[in-house]
Amino acid sequence: MSEARKKSFFKGLKGEFKKIVWPDRKTLTKQTVTVIVLSLVIGALIAGIDFLFNAGVSYIY
Repeated sequence: MSEARKKSFFKGLKGEFKKIVWPDRKTLTKQTVTVIVLSLVIGALIAGIDFLFNAGVSYIY
């Protein structure tokens, strides 16, 4: 990669980073809590379904 292409790449990269809109603390906290709660709920659902299948297979055999 030539020196001019490197400079052009990093100049473009710097320009793209300036376009990023970072969330404020309140939004970040709200989204983090939402992700954690949904992960726990989905994990509990998967565990419940796994338990039911395991109980069903154990009953059959």
